[in-house]
Amino acid sequence: MYKAVFLDMDGTLLKSDHSVSEPTKQTLRKLIAKGIPVILVSARPLNAILPTFRDIGIPEHYPLVSLNGGYIVEAEQPIFQAMIDLATTAAVSEQVRPFKATIAYYLQREWYAETSDSWTEHEQKIMDVKIRIGVLPEFIEEWKARGIGPNKMMVMSDPASITSIQQHLRSIYNGNLNIYPSKPTYLEVMDPKGSKSNAVRFLIERMKLDRTEIIAMGDNYNDREMIQFAGMGVAMGNAPDEIKAAADYVTDTNNNDGVRKALEFLIPGI
Repeated sequence: MYKAVFLDMDGTLLKSDHSVSEPTKQTLRKLIAKGIPVILVSARPLNAILPTFRDIGIPEHYPLVSLNGGYIVEAEQPIFQAMIDLATTAAVSEQVRPFKATIAYYLQREWYAETSDSWTEHEQKIMDVKIRIGVLPEFIEEWKARGIGPNKMMVMSDPASITSIQQHLRSIYNGNLNIYPSKPTYLEVMDPKGSKSNAVRFLIERMKLDRTEIIAMGDNYNDREMIQFAGMGVAMGNAPDEIKAAADYVTDTNNNDGVRKALEFLIPGI
């Protein structure tokens, strides 16, 4: 019997309109009623996850993984975070500047950028925290004084540019940073300790569970390690073929109740 379920949000739990279907909500509530925790594991910042967390009715004391594993809270109190050091933050930004791209910097519940454009405006729609626009050197001085750094940098551009930026950054930082796309137009840059798979590993140790006792579902490259780590790794029907090949089971698409169908198949009786 599986004892916990870890769910990616965008492209997995959420439909294309960013909603969760009513049948899926009911299935998740049945799991919770049976004492099987449902844990959201998202690239989104915390404030952009909480509305879905509360809409489903997930108990407030359940952990919640934000920023691709860079910031984890329990009862809204931080229990883990991985930060990119400030020198690396500045250096990565300089490496990206020659490309046509926008970078957003996420620190716990805050986010920053050097420009306001269509990319940041799109992200603002799912954020209830106002973005701060300014000059990176000034932000870095402020972060230094506060003793914090970005839990995640997100590079936003067209797919071809994202591919080029990923290749460029990996040629410099491979092994020293986690660098992977969360969708064709978004490239996530994080400290190596910050990843969805590390977040799942950290939480199951706290919960005293074995990896064979968990299900993890996702749809994109930032989900692959989590899918491979779980005892039952599930890829969505809308996932790239590479992610499907890494999974133990492939379900339907996010727009066709893939999460619900997988759970009802894997956990009979819910």
